[in-house]
Amino acid sequence: MDFDVVILGGAFSGAATAMLLHRHSPQARILIVERTAAFDRKVGESSTEISSAFMTRILDLSHHLGHHQLVKQGLRFWFHRDAAQAPDDCVEVGPRYGARLPSFQVDRAVLDQHMLEKAVAAGSQLLRPAKVTGIDLQEGGTQTVTVESGGSTRTVTARWVVDASGRAAVLGRKLGHFRPNREHPINSVWARFTGTKNWDGQEWREKYPQMANDCRTGREWATNHLLGHGWWCWIIPLKGGDVSAGIVYDERIFQLPPGSSLAYRLQQHLLSHPLGRLIFSEARTVEGDVHAFSALPYYCEKVCGDGWAAVGDAAGFIDPLYSPGLDFCAYTTSYVARIISRHLQGEEVKVGLEYYNEQYPLTYRSWFNALYRDKYYYLGEADLMTAALLLDVSSYYGGLVIPAYRDAEEAFSKLPFEGRPGRIAARTMNFYRSRLVKLAQNRAAAGRLGEMNHGWRALYDGFVPDWRLRKNILAGLRFWARAEWKNLWLSRRHSATEAGGSVAPQPAE
Repeated sequence: MDFDVVILGGAFSGAATAMLLHRHSPQARILIVERTAAFDRKVGESSTEISSAFMTRILDLSHHLGHHQLVKQGLRFWFHRDAAQAPDDCVEVGPRYGARLPSFQVDRAVLDQHMLEKAVAAGSQLLRPAKVTGIDLQEGGTQTVTVESGGSTRTVTARWVVDASGRAAVLGRKLGHFRPNREHPINSVWARFTGTKNWDGQEWREKYPQMANDCRTGREWATNHLLGHGWWCWIIPLKGGDVSAGIVYDERIFQLPPGSSLAYRLQQHLLSHPLGRLIFSEARTVEGDVHAFSALPYYCEKVCGDGWAAVGDAAGFIDPLYSPGLDFCAYTTSYVARIISRHLQGEEVKVGLEYYNEQYPLTYRSWFNALYRDKYYYLGEADLMTAALLLDVSSYYGGLVIPAYRDAEEAFSKLPFEGRPGRIAARTMNFYRSRLVKLAQNRAAAGRLGEMNHGWRALYDGFVPDWRLRKNILAGLRFWARAEWKNLWLSRRHSATEAGGSVAPQPAE
């Protein structure tokens, strides 16, 4: 055969797979087929503690990330009751101090190019720009890939084909395994902006001194979120001064207002939020850098066979909230590279392939049910989303971050939510998520959405991968308990009104 492995796609997942294959099997003959002549910017710019651990501890990208990308300062959420609300009356939820673990705001075009260059330097051959025009897969045999590049057509053979084509999901669609996730009907519009205001500047401090001084870290470097009923917006700074901003919305609950262009519609929506108006009042969209996706979530029912495997977004995608995309890339590329390397070294990998086909759908479904199913019903409720944030991130730290920083190689050798502990964690998270959804739906039915979205801030110390997580867990449980109590009072009031009676007024907070 011409190659041991042909990788379809040279961006993050494809380059990471190649880098790891060269590490585990230095003699491996690898061909990367990249469709584009140059990478463009894409979403997935905010890394998490897991994907950052993968990049720094597994891929050795610390130097690049430290010199060519921005350090991220956690997640920050902003809630409002109405468009005319003063910015310092909006609810702010986020860390008071700097992040304890490394994570980054990355320009994906720069990062992807750097990783591809490292893969080529390690020994991979590269065809770019190149278009795959044919794939013939033979289970347990020779895989054939036909490629057009430089005006000519070339057919190559390999033992393995790795699909790292992202949303194109070349193999998943070809083999009939691709499935849209219709239970989560979310769409997105995004752009890059110039001329945004400074979150931490003098103007901010003069107008809103108390709000400015309550926070000890830079708000500018966080992933800032503006939230409302059925939608949320991200605001991510990029090195060089541009800002990535976009909206994700559940089409069952919210529709982006009409307008003359996608850029206009997005910016007008950002300006409808008090904090968005503060930051984007003089901003301009970067020419030609406005994009949209409908039907964001999808998955593949089968992700590998004896001779092929899908990694990263080619295997599936759920939701950009909490930035899990690169986490899935980290786990899938690491696992697939190990399996293929073992096979190239003469080992039997049937059990490993069966594990990947069985566990990936369980991981996808557990992650979706635990964090995202119907979440957009309570995204805009400050107290409910605060409870979710504290419990979600604490669970993430306890289940994934702590193992990754204890032994990164071991942590990335398997997929999340596996085994009995994984099932228990998924059920626990699914339970409190479903309760928060119900509480928000009750508020909506009573016409009381957004009542808690003014006049307070929840600035916590931050998340650390040890026993101190219990402080954030307890805080999240308190927010949840208070919301349940309010729901009980609301139910009593509704029952009394229907019966023609009365109920005592709700005590003040």
